Amino acid sequence: MGKGKIAAQSSHAAVEALEKTMQKNPPWVEEWKIQGQEKVVLKVASKKELLELFQQLKNLFPCALIKDAGRTQIAAGEPTCLACGPVPENEIDKFTSKLKLL
Repeated sequence: MGKGKIAAQSSHAAVEALEKTMQKNPPWVEEWKIQGQEKVVLKVASKKELLELFQQLKNLFPCALIKDAGRTQIAAGEPTCLACGPVPENEIDKFTSKLKLL
């Protein structure tokens, strides 16, 4: 994906994850806002790794798995991005600490 596409997909995921967190755990959102709304962007090596991570996280945290509409660079329905939370950093780090920053 190009830089613009990555930014768009990340934005879609962040908004959807925030909306889910606001519904399921509003105190996490309030704490995140107080602490400066930190966002960490990580990368995975493959679609398989992205989907495996989503499977690990989806029942623990409010998450959004974004699938592309297929209008530009990616085929329709292909997963492109995952976002969680905001969630407590010490909790999510158990699953993401091995990933590198984008």
